[in-house]
Amino acid sequence: MNEGFSKELDELMEFPKEGVFSTVLAKSDTYNYTLMCLSAGTDIDTHTSTKNGVVQVLKGKGTFRLFDKDIEMKPNTFIFMPKDAPHSLKAEEDLAILLCLTT
Repeated sequence: MNEGFSKELDELMEFPKEGVFSTVLAKSDTYNYTLMCLSAGTDIDTHTSTKNGVVQVLKGKGTFRLFDKDIEMKPNTFIFMPKDAPHSLKAEEDLAILLCLTT
């Protein structure tokens, strides 16, 4: 039985010297919530997902490319991605995001 829970995201953020640190916060057959921390200069190449997605920027700055549009990433930016949408991102500073995938 799921009774719910809370987590302090600031306490979970870890920025590696390079690359990505991620931790799954909650997961089921219909959703996945992941905290992702990217070190400055990290790129995630263009890819797609079979699920709808939301990116909520928590900390830092970067550029998110959705289809052919560049979106400035900064704290409190909300990005919705429909399933199968090509997207990529680049962290200009240490960047923390909450990634939510749903069916």
